[in-house]
Amino acid sequence: MSWFHQNIKILEKIDPKVAEIIKKELLRQELTLELIASENFVTEAIMQAEAQVLTNKYAEGYPGKRYYGGCENYDLLENLAIERAKKLFSAEHANVQPHSGSQANMAVYFAFLEPGNKVLAMDLSHGGHLTHGSPINFSGKLYKFIHYGVEKDSEVLNYEKIRKLALLHRPKIIVAGASAYPRKIDFAEFRKIADEVGAYLLADIAHIAGLIVAGLHPDPVPYADFVTTTLQKTLRGPRGGLILCKKEFAEKIDKAVFPGVQSGPQMHIIAAKALTFLLAKTREFKDYQKQIILNTRTLAQKLSEKGFRIVSGGTDNHLLIVDLRQNNITGKEGQEILEEANIVTNKNTIPFDSQSPFITSGIRLGTPCVTSRGMKEGEMEEIALYIQQALEKKEIKQKVIDICKRFPIYE
Repeated sequence: MSWFHQNIKILEKIDPKVAEIIKKELLRQELTLELIASENFVTEAIMQAEAQVLTNKYAEGYPGKRYYGGCENYDLLENLAIERAKKLFSAEHANVQPHSGSQANMAVYFAFLEPGNKVLAMDLSHGGHLTHGSPINFSGKLYKFIHYGVEKDSEVLNYEKIRKLALLHRPKIIVAGASAYPRKIDFAEFRKIADEVGAYLLADIAHIAGLIVAGLHPDPVPYADFVTTTLQKTLRGPRGGLILCKKEFAEKIDKAVFPGVQSGPQMHIIAAKALTFLLAKTREFKDYQKQIILNTRTLAQKLSEKGFRIVSGGTDNHLLIVDLRQNNITGKEGQEILEEANIVTNKNTIPFDSQSPFITSGIRLGTPCVTSRGMKEGEMEEIALYIQQALEKKEIKQKVIDICKRFPIYE
């Protein structure tokens, strides 16, 4: 019996109601195809690192500068995580304390912006993120965001148009990064634009960090002043954030994280972050990232062959956007139909979408979860068929369950 299942059995004796909910969720994950691009399945080793006595301690501050006693082991752990992060990304400085990617972005903004300052970032409806200036998010409420998007015909970024926006508005920070953009991002070109207008460059790589450290996507670290990421997506780590920056910005970044936007760090999560950075240096991890891209490209190709329109005509990374308008269903309807068939996706706007963000015209698909299960190109062909059949209202739920049983997450 695995460590994970042993712990559920222990919990059953103490709190059977909570244990039952966890067991239901485990069963849901095991018997569904998780195609949400921002999700992944961690290894049992990552879960073991999270579930430790480290959760018992407050360690406000930084190594050697804590506000509580008894932190000598926490200093060792945080320093280990920092050094591993710096080595993995070839960065000058790393802050491993942010609780999330959103708080990592918040810390950068707080460190280098005043309320009302201008920021240039990708439009949410074209693939950006809430923290890139959505009016319902703190970023859009505190700062003046100007948004760039993709071209209507190609659905990819036009760097000359981004340059012209930067020259017109003179932002203090330019954000390069996305949560639903299937193509490579040219960070070197963003650096040129930032230099021309005297702006800082923030690279938000929350989705593509795993691909970057595997050498499968352009690396922003040599070009960006700040790099933010989460660990729970392609990095296959715990839920949490990370900030990388040049040494000259280290003090301001650290002060913005603590005491600026959060207090005590989650040291049990930092333990899992340290392990994530170690695992990401292995050959197995690089092979895994290669398979993610192979799987995503195969899924996009097979869906395209079945008549689905893929936004931008394909993908370079771990995700793709499917335009469902010609199928006469909305993204919301597509998500709900697929979930009935045990295929879990998320509705997603397409560029220049006429539908609201709650309805949308598309769905976003990602392959990190199914790749973590060991699925390869052959299974992507099966999944493309099941997506087509499900959206045609055919009964394929048992077929989906069968493929899931062939690839258990946790033995």
